[in-house]
Amino acid sequence: MTLEALLASLHLLAILTLVVFLSSQAALCRAEWMNAAVVERLVRLDLIYGITAVVVLGTGLARVFWGIKGVSWYASQPLLHTKVTLFVAMGLLSVAPTLAFRRWRRSVRSTGALPSAAEVGQVRRLVMLQAHVLPVAATIAVFWARGW
Repeated sequence: MTLEALLASLHLLAILTLVVFLSSQAALCRAEWMNAAVVERLVRLDLIYGITAVVVLGTGLARVFWGIKGVSWYASQPLLHTKVTLFVAMGLLSVAPTLAFRRWRRSVRSTGALPSAAEVGQVRRLVMLQAHVLPVAATIAVFWARGW
């Protein structure tokens, strides 16, 4: 029982950390706030966000393999598959912003040029889309936890 509580706590902590760094990206990725320091910060936040996503996946897998319910119970849960699909979608949505943030940093470091407002807007939309998918996954988890 203690292991199950520990695994659940670590998974929840990882998810909340993911929310913090995704929200930070969403808050900073605005054309009107863009400067060299923000570009550097976005790259750092994105790195931490990526590491946190790996930790979310790892703690989720730990719950599946070492938790009380076991692999066979989790494998038979359609809502788990829906959550994992949403998580993968978030990962795919995060690729373009990651590449953009790194491209922006290279540009700022080499020429001092900041991204255009249109490009920032496109990247912000992808970050915001991720931020809107995450609560859907959380809602699914609530229903799943209540036996739906």
